[in-house]
Amino acid sequence: TECVSGCVCPEGLFDDGRGGCVEQKDCPCIHNNELYSSGDKIKVDCNTCTCQKGVWKCTDNVCYGTCMIYGSGHYNTFDGKFYDFDGSCEYVATQDFCGDKNSSGSFSIITENVPCGTTGVTCSKAIKMFLGKTELKLENKEYKEIQRDVGDDVQYWNRTVGLYLVIEASNGVMLIWDKKTTVFIKLSPDYKGKVCGLCGNFDDKANNDFTTRSGLQESNPLNFGNSWKQSPMCPDVTQEIKPCDLKPHRKSWAEKECSIIQSEVFKICHSKVNPLPFYEACVHDACSCDSGGDCECFCSAVAAYAQECIKAEACVFWRTPDIC
Repeated sequence: TECVSGCVCPEGLFDDGRGGCVEQKDCPCIHNNELYSSGDKIKVDCNTCTCQKGVWKCTDNVCYGTCMIYGSGHYNTFDGKFYDFDGSCEYVATQDFCGDKNSSGSFSIITENVPCGTTGVTCSKAIKMFLGKTELKLENKEYKEIQRDVGDDVQYWNRTVGLYLVIEASNGVMLIWDKKTTVFIKLSPDYKGKVCGLCGNFDDKANNDFTTRSGLQESNPLNFGNSWKQSPMCPDVTQEIKPCDLKPHRKSWAEKECSIIQSEVFKICHSKVNPLPFYEACVHDACSCDSGGDCECFCSAVAAYAQECIKAEACVFWRTPDIC
């Protein structure tokens, strides 16, 4: 307990939790088990919080939402729900064509998933982005533009940032692609509660993200994922694949490699972003990519955690000449 008065400190002063006695105006604040002095600022998503007399005072900007799809079928929705779905088909990642049939939307993002490895798990091979009458197809490390006859004109810009290709559109949609199996979709706050697809509905509640195409709430990720396939010809996914059970000889290698996520290298991040789902996803991927691309799957899985760390203001330097 920080900043309590009691028999520890003289009248009018408070125990600051660090073994000292301070006036109330100098009380520290706590965030992720770290103490911050009065006047210190931290960033939480797109807001800045300032420590004042032991209490955080934060700005209340409405932030962009981010959905992440990476590796062999891992999804983290706009509202932060983690799940796995391995379907071999094209699926709606997110779109604003939701609800009644005649409602118009301005964009749709489709992910084409194909098997990676022999265990049956799938990776995103290509992304299609529909912006008004423009269709962009991202595949084989590059993108093509196709103009269609129907739809509005939506402007977009592309640029390369480090490993990533970034496509930003004038309607508040942004796509960040690592030219392999990772894609981040960022949406402006105007879309809150107005989107649907595998990335959920972006209404700040994670418990209703499994809303199917017909608007029903599902608890099972497989039924939810199947409802968002683009072609009725694709088979439904009926069971969850556990690649480490199918390839037990790879399991100990996978656990050893992926342990970097829970190691000292990422220590600064552990209190800010829970490493466990990322570690489990990493082991899953390292077991499953057994037809070449071993390192690509492992590296993408670690990079996904590193990316979340950077978003939480924890800078990590994990790539070395030996690792990725």
